[in-house]
Amino acid sequence: MTTITGRTRLWLILADPIVQVKTPQMINGVIAERGVDGVMIPMHVGSDHLADAVKAIRGMKNCGGMIITVPHKSAIVDLLDDVSPNARLIGAVNAIRREADGRLKGEILDGLGFVAGLKQHGIDPKGLSAYLAGAGGAANAIAFALAEAGVTRLTIANRTRAKAEDLARRLAIAFPALPVAIGTPDAAGHDLLVNATALGMKLNDSLPFDPASLSPKQIVADIIMDPEETAIMAAARGKGCRVHPGKPMLLAQRELMAEFLGIG
Repeated sequence: MTTITGRTRLWLILADPIVQVKTPQMINGVIAERGVDGVMIPMHVGSDHLADAVKAIRGMKNCGGMIITVPHKSAIVDLLDDVSPNARLIGAVNAIRREADGRLKGEILDGLGFVAGLKQHGIDPKGLSAYLAGAGGAANAIAFALAEAGVTRLTIANRTRAKAEDLARRLAIAFPALPVAIGTPDAAGHDLLVNATALGMKLNDSLPFDPASLSPKQIVADIIMDPEETAIMAAARGKGCRVHPGKPMLLAQRELMAEFLGIG
């Protein structure tokens, strides 16, 4: 890492909790590779201080932007000056660029990164039926990306049914030909199962869907980076399923994030 001076440009990542994030290591690797005088640092910000953090960042003239993760992807949208049409439709952002005048523009890269990570590992969603656990910021992005990638149908299961229904409604507007259903913890009958919740980050977390319904022909993907193998992935592996961890999604976003944040 370059020596930090008064000329060093800052990029941030906001999360709560923060200890599990892998993005700083990845982006600092890009910064080093490109010889940029900059650094990405983690900021542990709770939901009750999110608005204060955003206000402070507007005034940080040496800040180029930030990555947003759990649980702020949806809540931060209304605190920004501008978001892309795709992010507005999805209702979440995970990357924010700070313009020279302090204006903040948001974009969502999660879905693009998730599908790219699948394809890089030989999993093409086109023609597959998909089950999605979650209806938060990342899940919204992944749902739209899976629809764009050509899944034949999509089932959304979420603890709060209203959120799943809202996501289904917005998908119906953007992709009227795609069959979308509200699901239960039973994920049987789907080719691709995706955990897009935070369940699995802690040892005592419940499972995002019922492993008893799994069969060897299914693919089980997770977006959690740490641990590398979550409890649902371990259960799926035990059932003979192909599993796909969260790291490829992050790696696929590497160039997308660097480009959007103006690194290099």
